[in-house]
Amino acid sequence: MRRLVDRRKLCLGLALLLSACRHSALAQTGQFLPEIDIYYQAQSNLRLWFQAMETFEAGAPVTAEIGPSLDFYLRSLALLSDVTKYESDQSKSRPIVLSLGYRCLPYPSAPTANRMEPVLTFNLPIPKVRFLVTDRNRADLDWQNGGFTWRYRNRIQLERSLRMSSYHLSPYASVEFYYESQYNKWADTAISAGCNFPLGRHFELNPYYEHQNQTGNNPNQQYNQFGLMLNMYFARR
Repeated sequence: MRRLVDRRKLCLGLALLLSACRHSALAQTGQFLPEIDIYYQAQSNLRLWFQAMETFEAGAPVTAEIGPSLDFYLRSLALLSDVTKYESDQSKSRPIVLSLGYRCLPYPSAPTANRMEPVLTFNLPIPKVRFLVTDRNRADLDWQNGGFTWRYRNRIQLERSLRMSSYHLSPYASVEFYYESQYNKWADTAISAGCNFPLGRHFELNPYYEHQNQTGNNPNQQYNQFGLMLNMYFARR
């Protein structure tokens, strides 16, 4: 019972933290999207993680997105392990990662949405230049106020680890395409650039910039967003 209460307090605290960060940043810079991800490596091929973030997608209002996921891995590949040996995220060394998650999206002026989130990710190394190419295929299956909508998202990301003295960081760039069931077409494109900064063994900061071009409605809508992710990595001893 105590663990359940503690988890509820953690979820509430993360939601309040995200809300405070968003309102503070909006007053200063415009659109800012904070995010916290906590990962727990339960087995060599199984990882649990919890996500709390602010999200803005497909023209919907800015809202929190909170919930757990399970990651299932294939074995590491030697080439991938070599390219990603300085990465905090162990899933990048796996050629295929299947993730199943649930998210709650409490909109401020609309009914809460419930989302199932299956994700299939392929990691491909380019050894000669030490690049990592990631192809993420994600579905957002949303139930809201008795209605159902779905979205397919395909993101291609290029990343490379760089060494600065004894420190390693990982800049990246990505492009993501959205197919929206409500429009029956490819209705959104997001172009992002950012960098992963490890902070010791368990923490990582990821600031990024994203430009969205939404073509679902006429005229098109374009948005510039700044985000800051805090990733925490833990493992079973």
